[in-house]
Amino acid sequence: MIELIKAIIFGIVEGITEWLPISSTGHMILLDEFMSLNVTPEFLEMFLVVIQLGAILAVVVIYWKRLFPFGLEKAKGKTKVTVDRPMMVMWLKIVIASVPAAIVGVFFDDWLNALFYNYVTVAIMLIIFGILFIVIENSSFSKNAHVHSISEITYTAALIIGVFQMIAAVFPGTSRSGATIVGALLIGISRTVAAEFTFFLAIPAMLGGSALKLLKFGFHFTSQELMILLVGMAVAFIVSILAIKFLMAYIKKHDFKVFGWYRIILGMIILVWFAVQTL
Repeated sequence: MIELIKAIIFGIVEGITEWLPISSTGHMILLDEFMSLNVTPEFLEMFLVVIQLGAILAVVVIYWKRLFPFGLEKAKGKTKVTVDRPMMVMWLKIVIASVPAAIVGVFFDDWLNALFYNYVTVAIMLIIFGILFIVIENSSFSKNAHVHSISEITYTAALIIGVFQMIAAVFPGTSRSGATIVGALLIGISRTVAAEFTFFLAIPAMLGGSALKLLKFGFHFTSQELMILLVGMAVAFIVSILAIKFLMAYIKKHDFKVFGWYRIILGMIILVWFAVQTL
């Protein structure tokens, strides 16, 4: 029962931090420091990634009508499959944007985790991208947005956003949503469109990452491990729906600077906390 309560808390943290540009990795590291799950290191590594499937399901549920390009149409007594061409073009842009991070994930995942998955890297990237958010919002980039719908995102712009997502794949603490939003703002994409494209881009990225971790771990779960994973995913799904709706409502009236300051403060807290622990 205690482990399930911990799984609920992990699910809450995942659901909030996966979509707000504040780094789910940074928060998970801190949470694990204070409240470790009583599981094997191999399961924990898998759990912290696969729990994202619950968060992804929230995006699919909220944006289903804008994500599924196929439909049925009756004409002359026959039913035929229809394809929404603009939506297919959007998916092509998402695929293009996913390529850089996919290459890194498939070929360098274990090596990068061993090299960069530590509190110093997480804290530094939290601070760097926190500063970037503040600088961008204080500059002309966010004020001169010229892209106000996903259909206006070019293939080149999609690839640039994908490169920023790759940076997040390389350096834990960057925040996948934070990196892609920063990249989008820098090339003149409005806050709302940047956030939405980030949500959609997360679907292949997180599905792919979860699949890799599941294949590496295998499917030989104990009953306790399976219950922990399912509970964490379910809670992440529910909380993600609330987090996504909050973020979209928030950025219609506010900028991202508050998240920048939060990231800087969190990064400093992580550095101080672990420095004290090593003394």
